Amino acid sequence: MTNMRGWKKSSRSQTGTGCVEIGHAPGLVGIRDTKNRDGGTLVVDRAAFGNLLDAVKSNKLG
Repeated sequence: MTNMRGWKKSSRSQTGTGCVEIGHAPGLVGIRDTKNRDGGTLVVDRAAFGNLLDAVKSNKLG
């Protein structure tokens, strides 16, 4: 398992539910749910994370 560090909560998260945060390791980005931090982390490379952000920002996820 990759050790992620520098976890940051999304600035778009609200005070209630629906919060995500990201962490990083060399060449990788981790994404997890703040309600269940021990429930698992989606780990992707930086290019894939950039593609995900682009898709979210352009509303291409439907």
